[in-house]
Amino acid sequence: MLELPEPKSLWHSDTDTPDRRGTAPADSDVVVVGAGIAGLTTACLLARSGRQVTVLEARGVGAGVTGNTTAKVTAQHGLRYASLGAERPKQYADAQVHAFNWIAEGAGSAGVDCGFERKDAYVYTARPDRRADLGREVEAMHEAGLAAELVTDVDLPYDVDAAIRLADQAQFHPQRWLLHLASEIEASGGTVVEGVRVLNVHARDGILTIDTTEDEGGTQRTVTAGHVVIATHYPILDRGLFFTKLDQTRDLVVSGPISGATPSGMYISVDDGHSLRTPPGQTDRLIVGGGQHRPGSRSDEDSLFAQLAEWGAEHVGLQQVEHRWSAHDMTTPDKVPYVGPYLPGSRNLWVATGFGLWGMTNGTAAGHLLHDLILGQADPERAELFNPHRVSLEMAPGVISDQVKVGTHLVGGMVRAASTAHEAAELGPGQARVSRDGVKAVASYCDADGTLHELSGHCTHLGCVVRFNDAELTWDCPCHGSRFDIDGTVLNGPATKPLAPHRASDEPG
Repeated sequence: MLELPEPKSLWHSDTDTPDRRGTAPADSDVVVVGAGIAGLTTACLLARSGRQVTVLEARGVGAGVTGNTTAKVTAQHGLRYASLGAERPKQYADAQVHAFNWIAEGAGSAGVDCGFERKDAYVYTARPDRRADLGREVEAMHEAGLAAELVTDVDLPYDVDAAIRLADQAQFHPQRWLLHLASEIEASGGTVVEGVRVLNVHARDGILTIDTTEDEGGTQRTVTAGHVVIATHYPILDRGLFFTKLDQTRDLVVSGPISGATPSGMYISVDDGHSLRTPPGQTDRLIVGGGQHRPGSRSDEDSLFAQLAEWGAEHVGLQQVEHRWSAHDMTTPDKVPYVGPYLPGSRNLWVATGFGLWGMTNGTAAGHLLHDLILGQADPERAELFNPHRVSLEMAPGVISDQVKVGTHLVGGMVRAASTAHEAAELGPGQARVSRDGVKAVASYCDADGTLHELSGHCTHLGCVVRFNDAELTWDCPCHGSRFDIDGTVLNGPATKPLAPHRASDEPG
């Protein structure tokens, strides 16, 4: 078995990220919440257009989803186009191509050191009975204006029945691209502030007031803005009810050297979700993705990482795991992101979410659309395509399915907690469990030094019972994907408040 290192994204391992902690300006034209690719693209475009822009980031630039992606830059999105109906494939493709070209032009003209490399993108199957699905996708891509082709000769060291090839796509180093965007924002007069968590947004007399707390000292402040963009991956404000219409997936990633030649393109399987590509500028290593599952649905993520590493060793000659990390993806019922007004009719509160495993182009497209919406120059068809409040009969089964999953995890978490009496003293170093103390769920973890950490086991978003992630040492909520450090700190929303320290049920209060 291949040895697994401590989890850390490759993109964070070879990049120095400047410290941008500080105090946010009291007032801005636009406040963007979240320093991932959607938020920074939005802010960069608006700052270049002369708006006073502030980006507020709870942790650091790229600390969230974008810094933990596999970073393919492509308009090839699995089997997406065939599911979009008659008119939407062309609209969707145009948005992706525009985003792709903007990244390509920016990386080239500015000489950005982000490893931007052209590569062909493939989506493949090893099953003969799925070739027809690929054929339908090729037809839909042709109608959308994409020069896709169905091929049977694929540069992989194992059997493949057929694949869709879209030539001249790309890959890059996402963290370096984000740092470039942050620098561009600052060069255009904007501000990027890390360590500031947004808790809520209120509308008062046409101005938006944002409640924040600073990590250092927990100082609470309010700032104001004419517009606020929530680009936090999972929207942090429940008033839009996005938690009722988003499904979520965690995708595991391992990377390291392989024996033999590396495949020349970027590949993803429609059978089991395994993906492959080389890191930028490297020809003897691979990035291998797979092991998709719902956040918080498993506590044995280490075993899932081990299985992925063994798959890589068996199928592509992976010799060593030098880096491992996980990506977190949100998907809408109809597979098109939500980008636009946070609430129906809202004119100054905006959202971008649901990029569905393809955040590099979708997040960039979201930034362009939000820029155009805020400036009042958006294309009506594109705005309607991404409208967060669109309703169709085709979306209903997906919404119902997502809520069934949430209900199952809500009940299942309570049952698991209730079946285990609270005897945390029994835990040894490295062990964790969720138990019951009276009517409370308790999340207990014993660290390597034997120190016991006990927190409320109820997610601060809507009260679902969290589950331990043994690979990343986090408490993950299976209902809506919030994640917490072992000290209770919020790592991923929609939760904005930390898990509280546990107090025994016989204590007052």
